Amino acid sequence: MKEMELYKIWSEQTLEDRDLNEELAAIAGDVDAISDRFYQTLEFGTGGLRGVIGAGTNRMNIYTVRQATQGIANYLNADYQNPSVAISYDSRIKSDVFARETARVFAANGIKVHLYDRLMPTPCLSFAVRELKCQGGVMITASHNPAKYNGYKAYGEDGCQITLEVAEKVLAQIGKVDIFHGVKLVDFDQAIADGSISYIPEKVTEKFMQQVLSQQINPGICQDSGLKVVYTPLNGTGNKPVREILKRIGIQNVSIVKEQEMPDGHFTTCPFPNPEIAEALDLGLKQAKAEKADLLLATDPDCDRVGIAVADGEGFRLVTGNEVGALLLEYICSQRTEKGTMPARPLTVKTIVTTELVDKIAAKYGVEVRNVLTGFKFIGEQIGLLEAKGEENRYIFGFEESYGYLSGSYVRDKDAVDASMLICEMAAFYRKQGKSILQQLNALYAEYGVFCHTQQSFVCEGESGMEKMSHIMEQLRLAPPQEIAQSAVVGTEDYEKSEIVDKNSGAVTPITLPKSNVIAFRLQNEARVVVRPSGTEPKIKVYYTTTGKTAEDAKKLTKIIQDDFTKILGF
Repeated sequence: MKEMELYKIWSEQTLEDRDLNEELAAIAGDVDAISDRFYQTLEFGTGGLRGVIGAGTNRMNIYTVRQATQGIANYLNADYQNPSVAISYDSRIKSDVFARETARVFAANGIKVHLYDRLMPTPCLSFAVRELKCQGGVMITASHNPAKYNGYKAYGEDGCQITLEVAEKVLAQIGKVDIFHGVKLVDFDQAIADGSISYIPEKVTEKFMQQVLSQQINPGICQDSGLKVVYTPLNGTGNKPVREILKRIGIQNVSIVKEQEMPDGHFTTCPFPNPEIAEALDLGLKQAKAEKADLLLATDPDCDRVGIAVADGEGFRLVTGNEVGALLLEYICSQRTEKGTMPARPLTVKTIVTTELVDKIAAKYGVEVRNVLTGFKFIGEQIGLLEAKGEENRYIFGFEESYGYLSGSYVRDKDAVDASMLICEMAAFYRKQGKSILQQLNALYAEYGVFCHTQQSFVCEGESGMEKMSHIMEQLRLAPPQEIAQSAVVGTEDYEKSEIVDKNSGAVTPITLPKSNVIAFRLQNEARVVVRPSGTEPKIKVYYTTTGKTAEDAKKLTKIIQDDFTKILGF
């Protein structure tokens, strides 16, 4: 159906939503604006839905949310008897509205709904799915995207985000649903009254907190540590649970960044509420410096990621996700080994773009490393496979370079409540030894070698952006670079073709992971470049790894490789 025809239909059918109707009226006659909203439908995949809030098939609104929910409802009713779901939401614009609409659709389809009565972090949704024995779950969030975005994460009964197989089944069901006339709805208040929608009891939240507390390695070590912490929830869901967990482990001195304390989907002080981005931590860094804190913590809006900065002389140094993950793994391994609590055949899980420093740490402590595709659901999947064998206690830690960490099997998604607790515990432990986190990081590099990890993101918005990303990946496969920054490419890993090619010997090794649109190039100087389109944002992402005798050597090499590869990509 042509964009203008869809525009006319939407203008007639969206009268119940004043915001959408006004937006559609405002773009009357603007061909480009109409095309951008209707040239495609939001793609539903393993990450659910994510897009700009607004009118049209290519936007997040009550109609696209209802249609997706009806598709999930049809799938659940076809595959399960008397299914139930859990729903949570974050602080983003319209998150509460989308959560209510999701609940209305599920209830209308005879699916029991367990809904949090206030905004809650993503890991709490994963926990509720498993604790309440639900067959599915929905988290309304766009994670760390800018304020104009919202999203819809779909979860399976295992507490993980849905698999590709389930996503395809759901997508097939969504395709059968007329967005305006094919969705079942009930009155929300009536559904609350008759029990088809019920609020998740406080005891579930408390049980989640107890599970997080059980992940302590050195209980009580924070109580007299004197650790000074500045914390910002970046106007998201972490404010209450993170502050509560820090209080329970005995952190006495926690200062909150007031401008970013309360929920605010406009994120007025941090346009990109992403703890990976230095600008998002600007207010927190200023406060930490003024208060002479030891540590800055920043969680993203749905509190599944946490970024940190640590005191470094008169200033503060941001610590990357790879560095924090390596520090936590070393701390967990060393302390559990010392205390005799390390399980038999311990296991850690990381994604293919995460630091290979993990391999060196794991080898020292006899820990198995499993590599998985990008996305924490694949780490959660590995925990599930262990659980099926009665071996979930083998799992000691998992993380991805994008600031997501998890040390226990109680949830199947990254958990910034757990990670915030462990980071503070680790800082208190080293503080009692007279060391800072930065000094411990330098000790790691002295022992295992210096690793430098850098990420680049190239924004490719709209129809033309999608075409450009597709063209780039196609060209990298058809005409892969033979060298990058005058360093020969000695091997390629193509996760869509499922093969590793050694350029020197010509040997081809199969990749046993599921197919994914990712290509990696290994260079002769032990550097590595990985490129992939983002699954949740209109971006193409590039990950660089270099090593060197010093940090400066590694950084210089990274800059040279990064500049050349940017030209290869055509940016």
